[in-house]
Amino acid sequence: MIERQLQTAVNNILKWCDTNGHSISASKSCCVHFCRKRGIHPDPEIRIRDIQIPVVPDVRFLGVIFDRRLTFLPHILQLRKRCEKSLNLLKVLSNTSWGADRTSLLRVYQAIVLSRIDYGCVVYGSACNSTLKNLTPSTIWH
Repeated sequence: MIERQLQTAVNNILKWCDTNGHSISASKSCCVHFCRKRGIHPDPEIRIRDIQIPVVPDVRFLGVIFDRRLTFLPHILQLRKRCEKSLNLLKVLSNTSWGADRTSLLRVYQAIVLSRIDYGCVVYGSACNSTLKNLTPSTIWH
């Protein structure tokens, strides 16, 4: 039943695209089955012009990775890696003999690290506490 409703919605979108001069590429499209149910349940088979859309475990949308159970763990782990790389740059810049002063380092930290963490936090902020602990300063700052 849900699969039929999804296919009807996709067909309506395709019809709208055809009348308004847009096109949707089936080869660039993918489908994620968001579900928190346990056990095995089949993924929907959605088609665009008789080409089946592949079902993937996670998808990136506007820079945020959505996984099928909406735990946001892949996004947070990738965000942690990016923040660690940026903090390594700050470690180099904070050398005591030739490094930058404290205010400059704080501005670089706010611009590079905090801006990455802040982007999308409204979405992935609903993740469980054990997942969000991967972004605490004690886990990022070695």
